[in-house]
Amino acid sequence: MIGTIVNIFRIRDLRNKILFTVALLIIYRVGFHIPNPGFDQGRIASALDAGRDTDSPLGRAAEYLEIFTGGTLSRSSLFGLGIMPYITASIILMLLGEVIPALKKLRQEGQTGYKKIQEYTRYLTVLICVIQAVMYMKMLGLYTYPGMEVQAYIMGIVGMTAGTVFLMWLGEQIDEYGIGNGISLIIMAGIIAQMPWAILRLAKQVDFTVGAPTGSIGPGKILFLLAAFVFVVAGAILITQGQRRIPIQQAKQMRGRRMYGGQRHYLPLRVNHGGVMPIIFASSFMMFPPIIVQQLANLFPGSMALQTVLGALSGSAYTYNVLYMLLIFLFAYFWVTVQFQPREMAKNLRDSGSFIPGLRPGRRTAEYLETVMTRITYFGAAFLAAIAVVPTVLTYFLGIDWTITTFIGGTGLLIVVSVSLDLVQKIEANLLMRSYEGFSSSGRIKGAYA
Repeated sequence: MIGTIVNIFRIRDLRNKILFTVALLIIYRVGFHIPNPGFDQGRIASALDAGRDTDSPLGRAAEYLEIFTGGTLSRSSLFGLGIMPYITASIILMLLGEVIPALKKLRQEGQTGYKKIQEYTRYLTVLICVIQAVMYMKMLGLYTYPGMEVQAYIMGIVGMTAGTVFLMWLGEQIDEYGIGNGISLIIMAGIIAQMPWAILRLAKQVDFTVGAPTGSIGPGKILFLLAAFVFVVAGAILITQGQRRIPIQQAKQMRGRRMYGGQRHYLPLRVNHGGVMPIIFASSFMMFPPIIVQQLANLFPGSMALQTVLGALSGSAYTYNVLYMLLIFLFAYFWVTVQFQPREMAKNLRDSGSFIPGLRPGRRTAEYLETVMTRITYFGAAFLAAIAVVPTVLTYFLGIDWTITTFIGGTGLLIVVSVSLDLVQKIEANLLMRSYEGFSSSGRIKGAYA
């Protein structure tokens, strides 16, 4: 491994790409310490820290958003919205591309259509940023300096919108001149930036003395947390790299006096085809019902039915977690339906003169691919559902703060693992292209398959 790291920095082009990527990520993190003008940062920090309740629906939603933005609500910064408005706009246009013929046609036009869709994504990102910035400013409206309310609102909306657009530009620069996917690396950097604070919170609760008070963390819980972290990371790597390889036979063709074709290869189908998107969709969807029910319960404090529903939708409730897991399954299959096109794949195989042994090209091949994908998606969704409820289970049984256990499982950990694997594979591809040994001495990093 040390020799591989030396080889990475020995290659000038690869070294420059890595240093350029790191420099832009540092700029991204520095931006979180630039406050929005017109707001009293001290009052915001003291008020939010004193009134934070991670057990309430609004508190859980705020903690969830902080994981993705990489910032904190106690600091009103220019990059407070993070890169999530761009991700939201991309998902919206991708889903609309399945129902709007004009967008679907653009997707089929190759690079030209992709650039046009990217332009629409940027415009939609600005609109989403303005809406979210207005909501953010209304939440922090009590903490402006006297006589600067209007100026603070305007500068805050413009500043936070410009901050997200700047992050979007940073991601594009990493894509072009750096290494790895720029947007994914920005999200991962925001998640990793929160991990030291979670470790500090954990350290404050550790007590190895005899007769430690209830709620403290002893050596047994520490060892269990470390074992759970290793197990979840190993499982996340396995499910991210997992593939079902469908054998493909290329038809033989006579050209003159020579026979061409006849090679055997495979078609890789990912077990977790949707990545972390099913968890993101399910988590975002499950944030709204508890918040709505809580607001109704505040309006009608004497309603026992609303109190019962609110209790059933709390983060540690059995009903909430069952619904959460069912939504993960639902969105996993929905994502596969949107992204995986078995008929188009079967048509491409037939046009290229390839076929699956034992199956007729065309409709029969498409049905087989759809059946295989449906079956392996079940196992991928089951693993995602198990990973998603790990923080809640550890919080319930061990009594550890949810803001700590959320880094042992859930969306954040899956994003870090998947982005890290993608980055390692791209670095390894650069090494192998220049006849250097990759990270693994036995050969290139490959996906696990059945």
